[in-house]
Amino acid sequence: MRAVVEVSDLVQGYGRDPVISGLDLRVGPGAFGLLGPNGAGKSTLLRTLATASPPVRGELRVRGELVDSERSARRARRHIGYLPQDFGYFPHYTVREFVRYCAWLREVPRGEAGAATEDALGRVGLEGRAGSRMRTLSGGMLRRAGIAAAVVGGPELVLLDEPTVGLDPAQRLEFRELVRSLAGAAVVLSTHLVEDVAAVCDRVAVLAEGRVRFEGTPGELAACAVAGAPGDSALERGYMTVLASGGAPESPESRGVRVR
Repeated sequence: MRAVVEVSDLVQGYGRDPVISGLDLRVGPGAFGLLGPNGAGKSTLLRTLATASPPVRGELRVRGELVDSERSARRARRHIGYLPQDFGYFPHYTVREFVRYCAWLREVPRGEAGAATEDALGRVGLEGRAGSRMRTLSGGMLRRAGIAAAVVGGPELVLLDEPTVGLDPAQRLEFRELVRSLAGAAVVLSTHLVEDVAAVCDRVAVLAEGRVRFEGTPGELAACAVAGAPGDSALERGYMTVLASGGAPESPESRGVRVR
């Protein structure tokens, strides 16, 4: 698998206690789900992959290039679209201006930026609100504007932190179609919604206490479920089993699955 982004022996955190400790991860083209409870380190990991927070220790590579300086980080950011949980924006900007500004930050060529902006707005269903001020948008519309900003210009790495928060069921279905349409890109989707991972992700990792406890396909995670595990689906039961046990239980179905 060609890795679009990878970290090796990553340590990341604030102060004396690391949030992430000794983490290895490789993500190639396709949709990659990141599951874990609050405080597991998911947002910290995404900030690191986005080059917003340099590692305390370990290596980060984007498209094979080691990111170890501000210069290499700037080169990497040209290929990264990032939607944090709480993203900043200029309230007086229109939606179109906001998305185009994000295209400029990513150094999308001027001759392509206009068409790329309109395409991104269309992907999230905001073409009819392109002239609206950002301050007038509802929470769900703001989230959709943020998703448009993350995908404008076709970045090779798209990092989405809780992207469906505030979206109604129909908008969540549209979001899934958007993820499926990002052919060739590596999409890392951090979420609490197991059903979104089941619908669009080729692979999934479970983070707990700053470590990867499981990595494999959604089907392999579902196969980790033990009798009596809580959850309304096989995937939820597998996820809860991994969290409760600190890893997948040994079973014929789970042998060969990458668990730590």
